[in-house]
Amino acid sequence: MTYVPFIASPPEVVRKMLEMAKVGSDDVLYDLGSGDGRILITAVEEFGVKKAVGVEAREDLVKASTEEVRRRGLEGKITIIHGDMHQVPIGEADVVTLFLTTSANERLRPKLERELKDGARVVSHDYEILGWKPVKVENLGQHTIYLYVFRREG
Repeated sequence: MTYVPFIASPPEVVRKMLEMAKVGSDDVLYDLGSGDGRILITAVEEFGVKKAVGVEAREDLVKASTEEVRRRGLEGKITIIHGDMHQVPIGEADVVTLFLTTSANERLRPKLERELKDGARVVSHDYEILGWKPVKVENLGQHTIYLYVFRREG
C-alpha cells in the first residue's frame, strides 16, 4: 500500500472541486484518499449527494473521519472504507475526487480506466492525471483544480 502524506484540502478548494464536477443529488461520489472526510461531508451536507464513499489507508484518519460522520448523523449516506484504493471497486462512482500526487495519480489511472463508467467526472486537487485531457482547469489562489470527464473508447 502506498501512502501519500495527509494534507487537507482547504474548504474553499473542496467546494470549488464539487462545484466544478456539478455534484448533485443523483450522484455517488468516491474520495480516494479521503483523509479527514471533509470532501465526503461537504458533498453530502452542502451538495446533497445520495451516497459518498471514502477510501483511506491510514487507520487513524479512518477512525477520526468515521467518528465525525457519526457525530453529524451522516452514517446513512457516508461510508468510509479502511483499505487500499487500488483494491476497492469504484464502478458505481459518478464522481471521483483526488488529492494525491502526480505519480500516485499515474499509478491509479489504469484502475480508473478499467472501472469508471462513461461520463464519470474526476476532480483532482493540484495534480494532473497524465495522459488525460482536462475539460476544465481552475486556479484558486495557489491551488489548481483539474476536472476530467471519463469517456470509454469505442
